[in-house]
Amino acid sequence: MVGHNTHTLAVGKLQHKIEEARRLHHEADVVIIGAGILGCAVAVALGNQGRSVILLEKSLKEPDRIVGELLQPGGVAALEKLGLRECLEEIDAVKVYGYDVIYYGEEVRIPYPANAVEGGDEESVEKSRTDEMRGMKRKRPEGRSFHHGRFIRRLREKAMQNPNVTVVEATATELVRCSYTGKILGVEATVQGQPDSFFGDLTIIADGYASKFRKEFRADLPVAKSKFWALELIDVPLPMPNHGHVILGDGAPVLLYQIGTHETRALIDIPTNTPTALPAAGGAKSHLRHVVLPSLPAAVRPAFEAALDRDRLRSMPNSFLPPTTNRTPGLIILGDALNMRHPLTGGGMTVAFNDAVLLSALLSPSTIPSLSDTPLVLAQMRKFHWQRKNLTSVINILAQALYSLFAANDSQLKALQMGCFRYFKLGGNCVDGPVGLLAGIIRKPFVLFYHFFAVALYAIWIHATSGGVSRFPVRVVGSVGVFWKACLVLFPYIYSELQT
Repeated sequence: MVGHNTHTLAVGKLQHKIEEARRLHHEADVVIIGAGILGCAVAVALGNQGRSVILLEKSLKEPDRIVGELLQPGGVAALEKLGLRECLEEIDAVKVYGYDVIYYGEEVRIPYPANAVEGGDEESVEKSRTDEMRGMKRKRPEGRSFHHGRFIRRLREKAMQNPNVTVVEATATELVRCSYTGKILGVEATVQGQPDSFFGDLTIIADGYASKFRKEFRADLPVAKSKFWALELIDVPLPMPNHGHVILGDGAPVLLYQIGTHETRALIDIPTNTPTALPAAGGAKSHLRHVVLPSLPAAVRPAFEAALDRDRLRSMPNSFLPPTTNRTPGLIILGDALNMRHPLTGGGMTVAFNDAVLLSALLSPSTIPSLSDTPLVLAQMRKFHWQRKNLTSVINILAQALYSLFAANDSQLKALQMGCFRYFKLGGNCVDGPVGLLAGIIRKPFVLFYHFFAVALYAIWIHATSGGVSRFPVRVVGSVGVFWKACLVLFPYIYSELQT
């Protein structure tokens, strides 16, 4: 008993000393820049492993953003693995059971698949098999939608409650480098207007899509071909409650999903240089009123028009940025600073939480006792780049490819768009496969490849047989162009995922 008390006392003194080093001397195992989705998740994951973590955030006020509001089932499963599932509570989050795709007024329901396994890893699959052997019926996967700021607030609260994490409101200004080795040693920052410094064996940059530091380590820039313009609709009767809605027509897609009991988010994609959205034509608000509003379901229009009259329009660029391997000693870039895809499929947070799960496993103290072991950390980051591919390559490619189809602006893409909708109408695996990929619960790139070209071939068949016998030869020739367009859509993104 005496020995046990002595050990407990020694551990307590050590923890106090480590906490004091963070608070007074700004020294830790890890310094994380950005207390957003990824930063908070990684801070908690590493803190739970006993790592000493300093988490920097320029503003700890509850953020007000228009994306990062829908978490797919694969993200919910990762959140649970991180011990953060309760962050979805007490924020008026809404259950999401799947999607409702509306194509020129015709609907098809796309529920999350009942036979898919949340998590997609070996542990989740084995648990599922055990449940089946016991005769237990698996619950259909669920996502969650919510106000982004409320969710971030809950994540930050969990980080602050972790005894190994110190959260500081500070603006990172410059990375600190060793002049001899080039290793990143920490970051310079301003705290309440005063210069300060924070040091760690490892510095993690998770400062979002507009990262201040990304350009120092890679030459390419995010590519944004459109923006999402946002409105918040109040008490709107959606065609299919507890589902995300994708509305397709002559223009780019419109998304509708609840983010609270009374609030529904409308995200309207407007491609760059859309003629009806240019300032000379009245700008984005005129485009929403005269082009988008008439294309919406009748029940949605009154709330949409009221929001147009009431709210200030806000927008976010829809960016694409392929991932690269972290090669800089002492530094890891994560989250949107590392990798972005079109938010059409709501995959960003699912990628972030799964990255946090994978990273914490690869950097586990049992594998890397000290994060100052730079060669070992870099070796683990090479593994990280490739091991995340089963999930992230699927979500990245799917988001970009689906957007190309859903924002179709030529006859071949329109043919593929119609083929995609008709494919969903077939039901069964033609729904379960694609939505399982989108949900982050099917993690097999080949499944994506199979369904995409199944859609392409089905679109070609519809295209070739829809014009009557006399037009069949012409349609067959045109079908070659449809298949070629499908290749042009998919293969550049596959190539980007194969790069290091």
